[in-house]
Amino acid sequence: QVQLVESGGGLVQPGGSLRLSCAASGFTVSQYAVNWHRQAPGKGRDWVASITGDGTNYPDSVRGRFTISRDNSKNTVYLQMNDLTPEDTAVYYCRANALWGQGTQVTVSS
Repeated sequence: QVQLVESGGGLVQPGGSLRLSCAASGFTVSQYAVNWHRQAPGKGRDWVASITGDGTNYPDSVRGRFTISRDNSKNTVYLQMNDLTPEDTAVYYCRANALWGQGTQVTVSS
C-alpha cells in the first residue's frame, strides 16, 4: 500500500522540542521531494519545511528552529522542532509523491 504515516506529535511545553516522523511505504521516499506542512485550528495549511536532492528549505517562521532530514535506510523523513512556541500548535502533515499523511497533532502549552 502506497502511503505516508506521520507520528511523534504530542503535548510539549513552550521552549521544548519534538521530532516528527513521516514513514513512507509502497515507494522509495528518497526519490521524491518531501514537504512538511501544518494546519492550526481555523487556519489554512502552511508549508514549514522541504527536502530535495538539492538540500533543505524553510519559511522564515521556523528557520533556525526546525530541521528536516531523511533516513533512507528506514524510508522515513523527520522534522526536528526546537524552541517550540504556542504558535507552533497545529496538525502537522507530510507530503510526497502526491500523497498526504493523516497528520499528527502538536500542542505547545504550559
